[in-house]
Amino acid sequence: MHYKKSTRKMIWSSTIIVLVILLAVAGYFVYKHYNKHNTPKNNISASFSIKPTSSPSISFNAAESGLLPYRLSTSVSREAVFSTGTNQVTIAGGLNSSNLTTSSIEGLNLISGQETNIGSLSTPAHDSAYGTIGSNQIIFAGGSSNSNNIVQTLSGSTSTTSSTLPQQRSDSSAITVNGVTYIIGGYSGSSADANILSTTDGINFKNFATLPIPVRYAAVTYFNNIIYVFGGLAISGQNAGQPINSIQAINTGTHQVTILNTKLPQNLSGAIAVNINGEVFLAGGQSDHTQTYQTGVGTTQVAGINYTSTDTSSLIYAFDPYNNTLLNAGVLQVPIANAGVVVNNGRAWIIGGESDNQVENIVQMIVPNKGFGQAGTTGAGSPFYGDKLMIADRGNNQILVMDDTMNITWKYPSATTPTPPFQFYFPDDAFFANHGTTIISNQEDNNTIVKIAYPSGKTIWTFGHPLQTSFAYGYLKAPDDAYQLANGQVVVADDQNCRVLFINPDGSVASQIGTNGVCKHNPPYSLGSPNGDTPLADGNILISEIFGSWISEYTPQGKLVWTTHLPISYPSDPQQIGATPTNNNDLYLIADYTDPGAILTFNREGQVLSRYQPTSGPGMLNNPSLVELLPSGVYMANDDHRDRMVSIDPATGAFVWQYGTSDTPGNSPGMLNRVDGFDILAPDGSTPTHPTTG
Repeated sequence: MHYKKSTRKMIWSSTIIVLVILLAVAGYFVYKHYNKHNTPKNNISASFSIKPTSSPSISFNAAESGLLPYRLSTSVSREAVFSTGTNQVTIAGGLNSSNLTTSSIEGLNLISGQETNIGSLSTPAHDSAYGTIGSNQIIFAGGSSNSNNIVQTLSGSTSTTSSTLPQQRSDSSAITVNGVTYIIGGYSGSSADANILSTTDGINFKNFATLPIPVRYAAVTYFNNIIYVFGGLAISGQNAGQPINSIQAINTGTHQVTILNTKLPQNLSGAIAVNINGEVFLAGGQSDHTQTYQTGVGTTQVAGINYTSTDTSSLIYAFDPYNNTLLNAGVLQVPIANAGVVVNNGRAWIIGGESDNQVENIVQMIVPNKGFGQAGTTGAGSPFYGDKLMIADRGNNQILVMDDTMNITWKYPSATTPTPPFQFYFPDDAFFANHGTTIISNQEDNNTIVKIAYPSGKTIWTFGHPLQTSFAYGYLKAPDDAYQLANGQVVVADDQNCRVLFINPDGSVASQIGTNGVCKHNPPYSLGSPNGDTPLADGNILISEIFGSWISEYTPQGKLVWTTHLPISYPSDPQQIGATPTNNNDLYLIADYTDPGAILTFNREGQVLSRYQPTSGPGMLNNPSLVELLPSGVYMANDDHRDRMVSIDPATGAFVWQYGTSDTPGNSPGMLNRVDGFDILAPDGSTPTHPTTG
């Protein structure tokens, strides 16, 4: 049969198309086979888009960062850390305080600090990459006197050599994405190792791609299918031996690697990078220049003032993977580099590390917390983000107001405020009133109460007689916790007169709980030296009594609602916290004014539900007199005899903020003297810790 020319042409064209398709399919499988068994050619492209397909307009939480109140049994850095259960980790190898490689394997409870020696590595190592593959905890190479290529798997009290890397390698990092573990960066002991290795079993390794900038001590984490390599120590080129500010990105789906146009705000090596529930943070690291920043409560650092470090950073950044930007998110409490890090129970735990080249025995944590603000904004990382904090600086006879960056915005008395009508002496407490336009303060040793207009500083009301005491009308003896109520009255615990007074605006006494001078717990007739009278939402008053450690709720008319005894030395200023269907508002917070001091939660039955009471170290409190639950979910307390304000994460016991230099009274910026009270003022004039007062 003969076809027309046009028909033959059509058949030939169709045949070519089919052959092209078949060749393309065949080529695809050849490519896949080649890439499975051979080293791929690295596709490095500055124009390659590493961003996700969409760039949503979203905000990122700031970081709540904290220093745990305990200390490790030994200092350690450059170690491997593995999660072994909720709030439980294993620490293996590393450098000790003498900069010697250790083989120790330790188990650590992250909350209690309880530490157990498990055993020893068969090959001591530090500067290893490490990760968990399946149920296996694996240490990839590392160094001792020299770099090695040994892959160790932890098993019980020791480790076994399970494989070897293609060559000696230390100072590298490991990350697991979608079941594949990648080993990135490093040093053979004489040259850079730019090959990115991949493994699914910790035994067999493939060359995945090549870093365009070979580095060691880089911080590595991921977002979706992209691995980010932050900074590191340059191994070659003009920056060899110096930290760099580059960010390299690895696409785990395409094998493409790119150098982002975004640069780190500073050159960094030995930082930590983590993905916590989809939020990426970069923290700490060694820099190459002196830097100044506000820091927290480290062992040698000065909290709350500018601290100059030679090269160790405390800065925390949130990384926006949609726009490849870094946003200020807070500060570590202690500047740290070359630490072990692991994400466990929704928090990143930073274990040990080096601060200005000194190996540390501390544990820090980071957790995203929207109550600490929005990353990239002023005040990000503060426990009272967006609010103002007022401090009764008793030993300095002054009241301070600061913003969420710890800048003092107001001081009383001062050259810009009117002279007080009598000496402003020993302000024991201070609370905002009248939607933040008034401050009421009781001066315990001056036996007076004063209302001050804020911010003018004009005195608008006083009660009591300076340095005079009596039961008589108009007199006080060691007044404590003066609040203005919603009806305009002032309630005060007249401590050494053993009564609680409700005072009208004209100075007359509307009602009284307790009998003048009868200092004994005998409800409802007498009180045993009341030092707290917290207003409750239902209009009642929560009273603490020093004698006998009693806590009671009374109506303003003096009717007892309930009373309970607490097993503490000196109860101070109880607060009602929590309102859930299960506790029926039966959850309370209190400070134990003793040394070492304590923070407790309890119920009306007198059951202590939680206790924070470190007996040593930076977490130890000395005579704390007021603790409150902030909207950010952390406790704030004035630690009277350690001359500081502190904030504590109730879930972990970690110190997350401090103002004042521990155990060092002073009146210069960043210092306090026998601080004895505080309050929070929101931008709308509300007072979050006592919202129903006047």
